[in-house]
Amino acid sequence: MLARHGAMAVAIAAMLALTACSGDKTPNLMNLRSSTNGPDEFGILPVKALELPEDLTALPEPTLGGTNRTDATPNADAIIALGGNPKAAGGIPAGDSALVRYAARAGTTAGIRETLAAEDLEYRRKNDGRLLERLFNVNVYFKAYRKQSLDQQAELQRFRKAGRRTPSAPPANPGEE
Repeated sequence: MLARHGAMAVAIAAMLALTACSGDKTPNLMNLRSSTNGPDEFGILPVKALELPEDLTALPEPTLGGTNRTDATPNADAIIALGGNPKAAGGIPAGDSALVRYAARAGTTAGIRETLAAEDLEYRRKNDGRLLERLFNVNVYFKAYRKQSLDQQAELQRFRKAGRRTPSAPPANPGEE
């Protein structure tokens, strides 16, 4: 009987050890970044055909961050491939400038993204409530913010009872009409 319980304890310990090896240890909002050294599927682009110049001694000296004879405009090419306009990239579209001005009417805080990410990480560490999740750094975002989340169906019913128009809302359960 004791051997059976010992074997069960070893099996449970082995399962816990294996699950500890599988998590992404990167402390970020939703663990979207890969911590591996594998290829970045968004960084692999088909390049233009290579060409051999007539005079190999006339090649420019390579410079870090310099241009590439084969792919001189990689950023613009990527924007075009995604259906955008490279001339409009990097700025605020004219149609959104009023919205941006209104949103920034009380001023903006430099470094707000970094500040919020650090505060969010600290909040999740304090409010996840689970020792194993803290030890193995798994994503506890939804559990930490569960008390602050909105019950969509209750809000939908509240709006409908108040006579507000709700022209489009998903059903409570998929497949429900």
